[in-house]
Amino acid sequence: MVKSYKLYINGEWIDTDDKLEVLNKYTQETYAEVAKASEKEVNQAVEAAQKAFKNNQMSPYKRYEILKRVSELLLENKEELAQNMTMEAGKPLKQTRTEIDRASQTVELSAEEAKRVHGEGVPVEAAPGSENRMAFTIKVPVGVVGAISPFNFPINLVAHKIAPAIAAGNAVVLKPTSKTPISALKLAELFEEAGLPKGFLNVVVGSGSTVGNQMMEDSRINMYTFTGSAKVGLKLKQNTGLNKLILELGNNSPVIVDKEADVDAAAANIAAKSFAFAGQVCISVQRIYVHEEVKEEFQNKLVDAIKDLNVGDPNDPETDVGPMISEEEAKRAESWIEEAKDAGADVFYGGEREGALLKPTVMTNVTNDMKVVCEEIFAPVVSMIPFSNMEECINEVNQSQYGLQGGIFTQNLDTAFYAAKNVEVGGLMINDSSQYRVDLMPYGGVKSSGWGKEGPKYSIDEMTEERLVVMNLAQK
Repeated sequence: MVKSYKLYINGEWIDTDDKLEVLNKYTQETYAEVAKASEKEVNQAVEAAQKAFKNNQMSPYKRYEILKRVSELLLENKEELAQNMTMEAGKPLKQTRTEIDRASQTVELSAEEAKRVHGEGVPVEAAPGSENRMAFTIKVPVGVVGAISPFNFPINLVAHKIAPAIAAGNAVVLKPTSKTPISALKLAELFEEAGLPKGFLNVVVGSGSTVGNQMMEDSRINMYTFTGSAKVGLKLKQNTGLNKLILELGNNSPVIVDKEADVDAAAANIAAKSFAFAGQVCISVQRIYVHEEVKEEFQNKLVDAIKDLNVGDPNDPETDVGPMISEEEAKRAESWIEEAKDAGADVFYGGEREGALLKPTVMTNVTNDMKVVCEEIFAPVVSMIPFSNMEECINEVNQSQYGLQGGIFTQNLDTAFYAAKNVEVGGLMINDSSQYRVDLMPYGGVKSSGWGKEGPKYSIDEMTEERLVVMNLAQK
């Protein structure tokens, strides 16, 4: 039975005549239909957010109470939310359950940070002629935050946008991706149940070319937070004037396996972290640089570890790798593999596709100009690249246009510190893969990988403005 969902605007559930079909990503059958927003509904959402922000300032403790309750409701509704996410995203059930746990932590962290938003004293009295003055800064919310979220973490990455914005005192207009909009609407239900005042959260569903563009051009939106492709992120940056931005964009994560690495640990870790959610994670391992002295040992152990992964139906609690978000995307990744093979690369393992299900794939004999190496494949595909000199390896790693996160496996402390100083990424994981992330840490990249940081504390810094207050005290 196909379920129906409405938009959430100004505390009301709004239906429209135009509908968006949401597919079960494993069966490719219609799972639900969602009301699509027109220009009218987007305008209503922005107007509601602006009005709520101006007329109903919540105290920090009130924001804390609401967010804390949402974090509890996420856990209370964990199984229902996880099963829905598995249906609409094709993400294996064990991973969607973990995502709900993480989303609860993200919202709880935001709740705690709502009570810690503060400025600092500024010693202006130390300047000649200002001996009679006192100054301090305060943090004020930016106003209306326009949030645009992706399909790969349809609740936790939405939480990373909504929860810090509300913790900082802002109102939000959210456009979730059309591929997985239901999770965001269900999260809105939890905010409503937790007592969030009308207008502080509005969810509009539609394509980026309509809803996204209208939001981008609306001068009433004071800040944008976006996760998606570098191409769209650049367009957003170019077309939003002087508005503040948080951009979490593309990546082709490098991980280095040094000759002094624990090869067993590296192989097991990389196998697990390369193919979670079919490699559709911004920090999934994509480029594996392996020292020639351990190359053969590592690649054999990597394949052994990959063989232990369960591939198939994401509704099976034992599944590790499910389908990609669509058959079209799986075909696109397959075409990149074939293009690399035509140019001389080899498939060391995997490469087979059945519908939207692409088997975990390991490629060798690749070159830096192949798409599987230099672009973001966003699929369960990794490329192994041998090296003999660490300095040359890191220079090659840094040729990428991206720089979100990377990793290095080594037991040599000097090598680890050298990599930390020289690999051009927003975060480097030592003796871990690039896919390590906990929700309290600063998360963001350099180069074409992004602008600004996520993580509740860091997002709140981005979502507030520092205001200086100077007091001219009467002389006595």
